[in-house]
Amino acid sequence: MKVCALVPAYNEARTIATVVQGAAAHVAQVLVVDDGSTDGTGEAAAAAGADVMRLAHNGGKGTAIRAGLSQVFAGTATHVLFMDGDLQHRPQEIPALLAEAAATGAAMVIGERVFVRDEMPASRYWANVIGSWALATLMGVDLTDTQSGFRVVRTDVLRQLPLEATGYEFETELVVKLARRGAQIARVPIKAVYGAEKSKIRPVRDTTRNILLALVYRFFRRDGRGPA
Repeated sequence: MKVCALVPAYNEARTIATVVQGAAAHVAQVLVVDDGSTDGTGEAAAAAGADVMRLAHNGGKGTAIRAGLSQVFAGTATHVLFMDGDLQHRPQEIPALLAEAAATGAAMVIGERVFVRDEMPASRYWANVIGSWALATLMGVDLTDTQSGFRVVRTDVLRQLPLEATGYEFETELVVKLARRGAQIARVPIKAVYGAEKSKIRPVRDTTRNILLALVYRFFRRDGRGPA
């Protein structure tokens, strides 16, 4: 396995160096996509040792990821590790995801958060629980956390997928399109981390959008599905 960690980041200067250094201990390359940040995120990431792609304007998480994938595909990585730049995904849990990917050969390994009501903001808890239940039921997949952005995905699989998400619906699009292809999706339990900082996710709006998009991807889009 040759793994590239792909980290979309928007105004994460406070935490991005810790993420980069933590990820670099476990993967061959760390690529940070600075999604139009105004706080020095790109500079902090570069100083910590990451390769940095800078976008002129903030286009959303999905846009940043798709831009980063174009660079990943030009290289020799066999897997992409997706993680956020705000330390909600703990670098010390990367080895567990990589080990599962190596052992199973799965198209995707999801770091599945263990949701504990008393340890999470109420809006985030219910958004994740309801959204994940709806998507898992709709697609018939055995997942309790379909919205986790902490994932390892094979690059040969990613190359086959016509991804188009611009925002946080990227996670939904990836699950739906892999499930439609009958791809193997494995999971590893991880800790759900929530600090005092304000989340960029808007729970009601984004959960509703994810469910509607899941319906669109599931029933109305044809994406050339095949084995993965």
